[in-house]
Amino acid sequence: MKIIVSIKQVPDTSGKVAVNPDGTLNRASMQTITNPDDMNALEAALKIKDATGCKVVVVTMGPPPAAGMLREALAMGADEAVLVSAREFGGSDTYATSQILAAAINKIGVEADDIVMCGRQAIDGDTAQVGPQIAEKLHLPQVTYAADIQKDGDTITVKRMLEDGYMTIKVQTPCLITCIKELNPPRYMSVPGIFECYSKPYEVFGYETLKDDPLIDPTTIGLKGSPTNIFKSFTPPPKGAGMMLELSLIHI
Repeated sequence: MKIIVSIKQVPDTSGKVAVNPDGTLNRASMQTITNPDDMNALEAALKIKDATGCKVVVVTMGPPPAAGMLREALAMGADEAVLVSAREFGGSDTYATSQILAAAINKIGVEADDIVMCGRQAIDGDTAQVGPQIAEKLHLPQVTYAADIQKDGDTITVKRMLEDGYMTIKVQTPCLITCIKELNPPRYMSVPGIFECYSKPYEVFGYETLKDDPLIDPTTIGLKGSPTNIFKSFTPPPKGAGMMLELSLIHI
């Protein structure tokens, strides 16, 4: 059994956000972090690994600097890492991104006992679309908004958080689960893990690696193949200085 965890490097929204003329984020000029919901998905996978001894594989799509984020996941306890990176993949929207990630997960391989985990949504887009789209393209049953996960043999019992309560669903593996922050507090990297992370298996899937997968169609990947069209994107101007008003109270 293995768990494949899709994680994403996102801009640190507490800092400066820059936008390219074509409407895409200028990620090279911004500080980055691992998407928070993806950290909850990784922790859920590591907890199942602690209980069962299964293998955890982390995968991300992004530029070469995303390797640092993958090393951090390996230092937390993941066993293998895969970076999906190519110029042909740049500028992909959620539809194109899910095409590419689904092809990469196909390349890794999804067996009968396996689970794919994703964060609910990424803080740079807030769409919550990529996880469900991957499940659809891999023909996997999916359970979203997981606030609790219990594994029993080849079935997973998931408590979904809804706006007005909870829903409990039992799903059979293989399946895809998207996780929310209420699921768990992510663990820290360990000192032994930091020393070991550079000796763990690490692969890069480029365009040549994935081009033979039916999902990798040049007309539906990358910026030109993305059906989402951005009308306008800009960095909001900084707020001006406030005005202090002093009021005096008159007692009658």
